[in-house]
Amino acid sequence: MLALKHGNRISHARLMARLVSAKLAFVDETWLIVPVPLHPWRIWRRGYNQAAELAREIARITGGVLAVDLLDRRKATPSLGGLGKAARRKVLSGAIAARPSRRAMLKGAKVILVDDVLTSGATSEACVSSLKRAGAAKVVIACFARVLDEALEHVRRSPNPPEA
Repeated sequence: MLALKHGNRISHARLMARLVSAKLAFVDETWLIVPVPLHPWRIWRRGYNQAAELAREIARITGGVLAVDLLDRRKATPSLGGLGKAARRKVLSGAIAARPSRRAMLKGAKVILVDDVLTSGATSEACVSSLKRAGAAKVVIACFARVLDEALEHVRRSPNPPEA
């Protein structure tokens, strides 16, 4: 995961999406595949959005409709690594919203929200909330990895937590 996220190994997205898609047998062309958005500055620095790369492959595998620009990261947020759930929620407050020009797509839609790693769930919650407010009928979160609470506690106690 870190090789995809920080190591410019975009080719890893294909295998990772295949593994995630194995749990999405119910997805067809009636589902929207929406990646967690990155702020434009983060995309500019990294060169790509790893969640969008996963979403692109998941859409190809499942036949779902890729909607990369449906959500917008309105404000730049610092790296959330080492932050607890409450701090992450605070940082993300008002950061993610459905793009007004794409809201019509969301009315009554079934959405697969794609992320690389689900840590505290704060980012997913912000995205799901925005999707639901814009009219999505159902949102399912699909991620490649899940960080366990025990791991989060270990990282918070560490003097040099890794960047997420």
